[in-house]
Amino acid sequence: MSEMKQPLTSIWQLSSHDKPYPHLTQDIDVDIAIVGGGITGLTSAYLLAESGKQVAVLDATSFGRGTTGHSTAKLTVQHDFIYDELLSHVGKEKAQQYYQSQNDALAYVRKLVKDKQIECGFSDEDTYLYATTHHGEHRLKREKKAYEQLAIPHEWVTELPINLTIRAALKVPNQAQFHPLAYISFLCDELNKKGAQLFEHTVCQKVSHDNGSAIVHTKDGHTVTAKKVIAATHFPFIDGGGLYMTRLKADRSYVVAGTTSEAWAGGMYLSAEQPKRSLRSAEMNGKTYILVGGDHHKAGQGMDARNHYDALRTFADEQFSNFTAEQEWSAQDLTTLDNIPYIGPLSSLQKNVFIATGYRKWGMTGGICAAQVLTDLIVDGNSLYSDLYKPMRFHSDPSIKHFLTENADVAKHLIQGKVQNDYEDVTELENGQGAVVKHDGKRAGAFKDERGNLHLVDTTCTHMGCECNWNHADLTWDCPCHGSRFSYKGEVIEGPAKEPLKKLD
Repeated sequence: MSEMKQPLTSIWQLSSHDKPYPHLTQDIDVDIAIVGGGITGLTSAYLLAESGKQVAVLDATSFGRGTTGHSTAKLTVQHDFIYDELLSHVGKEKAQQYYQSQNDALAYVRKLVKDKQIECGFSDEDTYLYATTHHGEHRLKREKKAYEQLAIPHEWVTELPINLTIRAALKVPNQAQFHPLAYISFLCDELNKKGAQLFEHTVCQKVSHDNGSAIVHTKDGHTVTAKKVIAATHFPFIDGGGLYMTRLKADRSYVVAGTTSEAWAGGMYLSAEQPKRSLRSAEMNGKTYILVGGDHHKAGQGMDARNHYDALRTFADEQFSNFTAEQEWSAQDLTTLDNIPYIGPLSSLQKNVFIATGYRKWGMTGGICAAQVLTDLIVDGNSLYSDLYKPMRFHSDPSIKHFLTENADVAKHLIQGKVQNDYEDVTELENGQGAVVKHDGKRAGAFKDERGNLHLVDTTCTHMGCECNWNHADLTWDCPCHGSRFSYKGEVIEGPAKEPLKKLD
């Protein structure tokens, strides 16, 4: 297997040349403040600006460089095995609403791309949920019955367009794929034309309230005063009494992109079995790349991440002739207690603050759907789908089971991290390596950079005090409790943590 040329960078990021936007340097007033510049935040901004609202979008890094820029960017209503589950837990009406809202999102993107002639690699594709085992085929049959009850267009097939042996597959026609960063680059350009204010490298820390206004406070001490605020930051940067850290699970998954000597037959694919295998193509710089994704695990709790990349590359080598891996990257996704995203008011106490999170790896249609729902709630005061997605809902089945399971897991890892005694010797670290070590008699995180400089941090997560684990592939400290991630220097990469890890001498 070939070595990576530029590891841990998505092909979307490598092929994008987005212009930079300033950071916020003064206090401003707008109608709507949107925190988070990914697919959800920028689509919300675009829709709200279209309705005549004054909008500001603020991102802690650069637009689209978070979860959106690490997606496989499939636009589809076929969200793994979701519809049979929804029929069982929330009933036919809400299952139908879920399908319709996601289909609305897909239709919106398709029409916008066509009307505005957006150059974003958009292509119509069929999707396939395929089974290679008897058990997987049995699950497919149950999902097929759900499709039939919900009138979801589909076809039962026993062969795929690509050279992959299966027992059966559920095919959903007329879905799509695109280049997510090229798409949101268009949104940014249009927002500029509409007078929206766009700010990058602006960290937002809290929201206060005064005379009916919501005030976003940035780390640099500036404020954005707005009538309403949307938190589209993946994990909500504010909680508002919603206890979201106990109601969201963070998973990591991996992608390897490469070329092959075979002609690609089209389509997007997802396996029924574990470990998951996801496939799609992407045309870029005159090349056809095959994106192989999967191997998910709970954030901070997987084995050495290199093993996950190697597993995907092995799968690709087995399936495709002369597969040459060129890029690899990972993504983090959030899942709610009942597998339905949280979209709507943050809590009953803060109805002018809205959130959108928990897309369960289907963030492209999920994020666009969220933007449509939030725009309807803000502009019209209601949405057809507000009850389905309301963040403060609680379904006894499966929410209670998942709530107890996930929080027991958090408690287990909180305790395990405190009693760990298998430390590595800091003097044995080579350049580019990191490990948990003992420093002044206490647990610490060490990383030696390419110049041989040693970086030491306290591995105690600044969110709830769990001990972070070293991610060998991404060179990050990952929290196994709620999914916070930090650079080797301790800087926050992903929340819910807001403060960096403490640096040690």
